[in-house]
Amino acid sequence: MKRILLAGLFALAAGAAGADPIEGLWQTQPDDGAYALVQIGPCGANYCGKITRTFKDGGEYKSPNIGKPIVIDMAPKGNGAYEGKVWRPSNDKTYIGKIALAGDAMKLSGCVLGGLFCAKQDWSRVK
Repeated sequence: MKRILLAGLFALAAGAAGADPIEGLWQTQPDDGAYALVQIGPCGANYCGKITRTFKDGGEYKSPNIGKPIVIDMAPKGNGAYEGKVWRPSNDKTYIGKIALAGDAMKLSGCVLGGLFCAKQDWSRVK
């Protein structure tokens, strides 16, 4: 029994060690008075993130955006950089997206016209 338990613990530790740094729960920067928690994980060879909880000044609320993808098909490019798409709920538009990841901080940008005009947000990892 001890061997099975130890093998299970080693398997869990190995799985956690193999996780990409972008995987996890992230808090968005407020946008139009609201912010969200986004769970990012693998989707095929890349990474996607779905809104799991939403908040306003008055606290948590049930947004119709819960469960919707906000980080879409982000491909790792090395050194904490990712490229894909991002969806902005406040205007229901999808943009060319880039992420620069540094530890528990993420800089996410959404751009139009080939990157000529970009909006940026700072997200933080939720522990």
